Amino acid sequence: MSGGEVAVLVHGLWMTGLEMRWLGARLGECGYDVRYFHYPSLSNSPRESAAGLFDFIGRIGCDRLNIVAHSMGGIVLLNLFDQFDGLPEGRVLLLGSPVMGSGLARVVASHAGLRMLLGTAPPEGLTKAAPAWRGGRALGVIAGTSALGVGRILGGLQGPSDGTVSVCETRLAGASDFITLEVNHMGMLFSRKVAREVCCFLRYGRFDRGAGAVPEDTREC
Repeated sequence: MSGGEVAVLVHGLWMTGLEMRWLGARLGECGYDVRYFHYPSLSNSPRESAAGLFDFIGRIGCDRLNIVAHSMGGIVLLNLFDQFDGLPEGRVLLLGSPVMGSGLARVVASHAGLRMLLGTAPPEGLTKAAPAWRGGRALGVIAGTSALGVGRILGGLQGPSDGTVSVCETRLAGASDFITLEVNHMGMLFSRKVAREVCCFLRYGRFDRGAGAVPEDTREC
């Protein structure tokens, strides 16, 4: 691959980007120049973080840009493409991102004693659906089905889930390909199966064992 092909990794809520390093190392083995974007997930809204991501990308100066976003990072990514044009060509991936709105976040936001877990930013960035996909490029979605996570304790999950995000919350209308793997929400960042499918999608624009495109008439959970 050309040295101008970059993969930017975007972390989720409560994270710093360090937890993305294992996956980043696997993408490096696939030939990508990996960069890590950090944003204050507990104080910035997804739209504010998207502006920071746009500035970060502008400083990279690459020929081709791929973005891999985990959890709330996927909501930041959708806000990026909703607000800004002229981004370099490339492919994008969402890993366990509740783009249709998080049921778990709605439960947390409704309890005064738990609200602090969402930080100081308005909760609507997580509780409501993210902007529609308007990126005009191949976008893949990976969802987990190993329901080991805080959602089993606090509630808000519907149907199969990764323990934090329901599979139905990840089904972004217009996505090029969709796949479920038996991993939980954090475990997907350390899964060889996930890493293989990420590399496959970035290279070919499809997953090795994907279910195909997500229909445009997909509804919320």
